[in-house]
Amino acid sequence: MDLWDQDFVDEEVEVCFEFGSHNIGSFQFGYVQGQIDYRVGTCDGKPCVEFAWVGNNESDSAQGRGWATLEGDEITGMICLYPGDESAFKRKKSKR
Repeated sequence: MDLWDQDFVDEEVEVCFEFGSHNIGSFQFGYVQGQIDYRVGTCDGKPCVEFAWVGNNESDSAQGRGWATLEGDEITGMICLYPGDESAFKRKKSKR
């Protein structure tokens, strides 16, 4: 992630974005975690998702939006926390 250092990003657990069935997913990095509602599409010929999320940042309620594209085994995207923080991210797809 380009806004936060790796020590923060992996503070509680290793950073994780999951896009499950029925357009529902989840993520966690640092002390931020959320439930994702996503839609699948394409962007520049690559599979992509656009999502909204609700969750918490430390103990405060939080929400935001984001997007991600898949190329090979790597996702690249942006996550936005309302009202202002946003960070690009890049993550290798897990083998599970």
